Amino acid sequence: MSTYGTIPTAPQDASLDFISSAKDQARTALATRRPWKELIHLHAFTIPHGVPESTLRMRTNVAYFRTNYAIIILLIVFLSLLWLPISLIVFLIMMAAWLFLYFLRDEPLVIFHRTIDDRIVLAVLGVITLLVLLLTHATLNIVVSLVIGLAIVIIHAVFRKKEDLFVDEEGGGGAYSPVKGGEKPSDEPSTSSS
Repeated sequence: MSTYGTIPTAPQDASLDFISSAKDQARTALATRRPWKELIHLHAFTIPHGVPESTLRMRTNVAYFRTNYAIIILLIVFLSLLWLPISLIVFLIMMAAWLFLYFLRDEPLVIFHRTIDDRIVLAVLGVITLLVLLLTHATLNIVVSLVIGLAIVIIHAVFRKKEDLFVDEEGGGGAYSPVKGGEKPSDEPSTSSS
């Protein structure tokens, strides 16, 4: 057995591996988050032309910006708990769960050999966070902050145009990506023939 050309390495500390892995996962998680400039692009806001268009915009924007919306709602809940130390500690523990189970995951969550969809993880973490925080007697703060966060998300999702977003059908039909090729989105349907 020859070891010619190999460089001996010292065994690495497990904590260094964890930190390196967390950094890589943070980069991956930030890659799935949409740019904040795209979220607040002023020229992308218009008044919808009825309830069907409003619901379509809301569904499209929630699917496209779901990580950004989750960050916004969690930030608002965090700010509402600044004056309740026990609730804030519980919230920070739950944020660690959010980081490891939702934001910093680079692979799909698998439980009992079944892949769990990100939307299910998001909903379950949201419900568990809400229930645990309600047990800390911060009900009014949590309810008010959730109402404010959801109102901001709904208003944004309804008034932001979806024309500059498109469904990536090759990615499973549920992934949304910005318009490719630098095309400028228009408000009018395309009439070009192929």
